[in-house]
Amino acid sequence: MIKKHYSTTPVSTIYSRAFTLIETLVGVAVFLVVAMAAYQAYVSLFALVSASQYKVLAINLANEQFEIIRNLTYSDVGVVGGVPNGKVPYQQTLTRGGVPFLVTTVIRNIDLAQDGQIGSTTNDTSPADNRLVEVTVDCSTCKGFVPIVLSTNIAPKNLENSSTNGALFVKVFDANGQPIPGASVNVVNSSAIPAININDTTDANGMLQIVDVPPGNNAYAVSVTKSGYSSDRTYPVGGSGNPSPSKPDATVLAQQMTQVSFSIGKLSTVNYSTVTPTCAPVSGVTFIATSSKMIGTGVPKSMKTITTNASGVYSSNTVEWDGYTIGLNDATYNLAGLNPLNPVMVNPGSTQNAMIVVVPRSGNTLMVTVKDSATGLPLSGASVTLTGPASYSSTQTTGLGFLTQTDWSGGSGQSDFSNTKAYLIDDGHVDVTSSPGDAKLRLFFGAYDAAGTLESSTFDTGSVSNFYNLIRLPSDEPLATGTSSVRFQFATNATSTATTTWTYRGPGGATTTYYTSANSVIDPIHSGDRYARYKLYLSTASTSYTPTVSDVSFTFTSSCTPPGQVIFQSLALGSYTATVGKVGYATSTVTFNVDSNWKEQQITLSP
Repeated sequence: MIKKHYSTTPVSTIYSRAFTLIETLVGVAVFLVVAMAAYQAYVSLFALVSASQYKVLAINLANEQFEIIRNLTYSDVGVVGGVPNGKVPYQQTLTRGGVPFLVTTVIRNIDLAQDGQIGSTTNDTSPADNRLVEVTVDCSTCKGFVPIVLSTNIAPKNLENSSTNGALFVKVFDANGQPIPGASVNVVNSSAIPAININDTTDANGMLQIVDVPPGNNAYAVSVTKSGYSSDRTYPVGGSGNPSPSKPDATVLAQQMTQVSFSIGKLSTVNYSTVTPTCAPVSGVTFIATSSKMIGTGVPKSMKTITTNASGVYSSNTVEWDGYTIGLNDATYNLAGLNPLNPVMVNPGSTQNAMIVVVPRSGNTLMVTVKDSATGLPLSGASVTLTGPASYSSTQTTGLGFLTQTDWSGGSGQSDFSNTKAYLIDDGHVDVTSSPGDAKLRLFFGAYDAAGTLESSTFDTGSVSNFYNLIRLPSDEPLATGTSSVRFQFATNATSTATTTWTYRGPGGATTTYYTSANSVIDPIHSGDRYARYKLYLSTASTSYTPTVSDVSFTFTSSCTPPGQVIFQSLALGSYTATVGKVGYATSTVTFNVDSNWKEQQITLSP
């Protein structure tokens, strides 16, 4: 009999567990964080070691230069072409450890106080007592490298002798009279043998003292500047374009001290914008900015021709502190006003915005600027009456802009005032074509229509405005047309769209009143708006006569209205008299010539 045996021992099942995707990503992220930290630590350590090596190489190189200089004879301790003159190069590029370094050496004569000093009460006739050697080592290819500056004094072995040379002291200060340390000074004397060319910097007191300088009459050309600052210099006597400079090249006399002073300031930013009286930008306008600083008799330090870009803007961040007088040099436009006034003052390290208001050229133009005598500020609201050749007479008020229409022959259908000869609509009873430039009642079969209306296009003042006067020409009408044969109403809005509602009003802001005088005050209800229209009403009491309007203008003030200024255009050349008055000020009368196509006349009023 065969028996079968079966094991009853349980068989265990073994399961192996793997990493999930999330666990893998977390592990990789942790590894990357640790690895990046280790890498950054390595990079920082390497940079620190490299910087330390660069510094050691630079210091060793500076000491090497000192050893070379100490082994020279005392008479040779100087910079080639400098004072003192010697055999040491001013700048040289030297390589150490495979790293290129720029080595700059400055050597100065020092006038010690122990034996007196040149130019003092205890004048030292031999002021070059010893020499200061300063070595600067820089590395432009070394990341984060700070230049190494080391200095030492070198004294002569023997006693000093009296010198036939002098001293040149250069003083540099800012617009407030404060000394400027670290200003770069260049001194050149090309007539000396050997020629002198010194590059050095001012000390903490803004002074550079060059001792034991060979004498020379107007022989030393000196210029100063500093990064981020303007520059100043001397000029040769008899030089081209400036024969009589106000600061001539320096003269050094034997055993005497000569000091020349310079004023420089932080560079500024100026933003010029050229606009119309209604604030529309005008591109490509050319003007000249002339500085107030003079470098000689009638010679300004700067006279720059500038043209605005396609947006009517010109900006520069390298402008020297000064006052700049703006004058147009443009074939298309004339200067109508400035804000701020001429000269445009630019302070050191500042930003100045200047708005230049221009109008199309129209014959010879005069701009009158009225200022307060005490403050120099512009006076708006001053009345300027100009009289001149051929019984010319015109009166304007400063600080007011104006818009004018003098022709309607272009016809109706124009919504915005772009074509100066067109308008919005009329009722069919106004004639604008038989005599271009005039608006009058229609003549129909030998008789004038009894009444007619004309509504202007929309005028844009450019910004929120205050409106002042509505003016028409001629100022009187034929008596036969009756009383108030020419009337106006005025409408304004803050915005102008196809759906804008225009409400025409007269004096008192009422819709039932009318402006009837030739120069009417616009009701203040319109102030604070930007867009304007007028409506003309013509009527006649006799069909044989018609009223006529040749000009319609209104005055306003806006952000683009030049303060304290007015312009007169289409003038004949000749002698003119301006009478200027304002409430609270004494009236001023000035006579002058208009002798060019554009002229500015400034007039001050005293309270």
